[in-house]
Amino acid sequence: MQGVAWLPRLAYRGRVLPSERTQSSFRIVVAGGGFVGGALALALARLAPKICRVTLVDSVPPNAERPPDGRGLALSPASRNLLNAIGLWPQLEPSAQAMSAIEITDSPLDATLRPNLLGFADESGGDGVKAWLVEAGALLEAIAGAVHADPGVDFIAPDTVQHFQTDAYGASVQMGSGRTLRAALLVAADGKKSKLRERAGIKCIGWSYPQMGIVASVAHERPHNGLAVQHFLPSGPFAILPMKGNRSSIVWTEETDTAKQLVAGDQEVFLSELSRRFGYRLGAISLEGTPRAFPLSFQIARAFVGDRLALIGDSAHVVHPLAGQGLNIGFRDVAALVESITDSARLGLDIGSKTSLARYERWRRFDSAFSGAVMDGMNRLFSNDSAPLRAIRDVGMGLVDRAPSLKRFLIREAAGATGDVPRLLKDEAL
Repeated sequence: MQGVAWLPRLAYRGRVLPSERTQSSFRIVVAGGGFVGGALALALARLAPKICRVTLVDSVPPNAERPPDGRGLALSPASRNLLNAIGLWPQLEPSAQAMSAIEITDSPLDATLRPNLLGFADESGGDGVKAWLVEAGALLEAIAGAVHADPGVDFIAPDTVQHFQTDAYGASVQMGSGRTLRAALLVAADGKKSKLRERAGIKCIGWSYPQMGIVASVAHERPHNGLAVQHFLPSGPFAILPMKGNRSSIVWTEETDTAKQLVAGDQEVFLSELSRRFGYRLGAISLEGTPRAFPLSFQIARAFVGDRLALIGDSAHVVHPLAGQGLNIGFRDVAALVESITDSARLGLDIGSKTSLARYERWRRFDSAFSGAVMDGMNRLFSNDSAPLRAIRDVGMGLVDRAPSLKRFLIREAAGATGDVPRLLKDEAL
């Protein structure tokens, strides 16, 4: 075992015996208190309290008022299992909308009919739920509230991690406030423009799309019955995601100039263009809140770990939102890193060593790159108005629709149930 030199301990022939450790042998500093960083801090504090002490550093002050965020986030069954393991799902479940069916179409914008070329309804078995839709504000509030209340999390805010230096025994983490912490491991959850990734010298592969994503919430006259719809339109995919009540969340991919004009322009014009894409199956629609637009890009870090450093969430990967998988991929990072840390500690290893972190990187980098590449390819294939390509796409989707075993595999893949799945995502104990 590598010595844990920054903590008091009793040594025996150069080794630290498990029975001789203090209650929390390792300190882990998590930089960034968003969805993924907050979930990681809670998972470590609640599921591995005797292995590590967690410090969460966030730029947002405690109890700060956040602007309303009614965006719908699709949580896969695997993500639901993670949230259940850290004690948040009972709080979220009453306001979560189950997505029980998915319909996929591919047509021109003004097509009179949008035939259902590919549908998923009964393939998953069990309770038939493909995902749950929760409001982004409610999820972030639940995570932040739990972090602030949990005695196992040392919460430092408002502050940021500015620099870090590493040696064989740990990392010295320098804060913007001037404070310095000593840790076994630093976790970067500080977003796609991660300063910590940059300071570690980790480069990224990626590109920007000539598109923006528009998010909005709408109310409609008729119930959606848990049906999610993905329209592939020439300017990009348009998703209708069911939320609690007669409400839906919209994720609308549009050409950049058009998206900027729509969001900045007259709300009646926006609603008119939205209705053209939304259709009239659910009756008249009305906006809830203010629509927002954000640039779209693909990005993946060339390495997910560095010296005493692990990247999670958007600091490690950014994917196109067409399948709503960005947050689910981030939660997979959380589950894999927690399992890697706990298993390493049980073997008497230093959790911040290259040996311990190598497992996490192998586990997550290929899966993240594969998921991002699939979504990038789908966006490029469908975001055009080519009649020959549309014919090929429609034939392909029709063939998939007639292949039950392939549909079941796709549902399991989206649910995070294929490959080497971390235990927390399978509702298993660590």
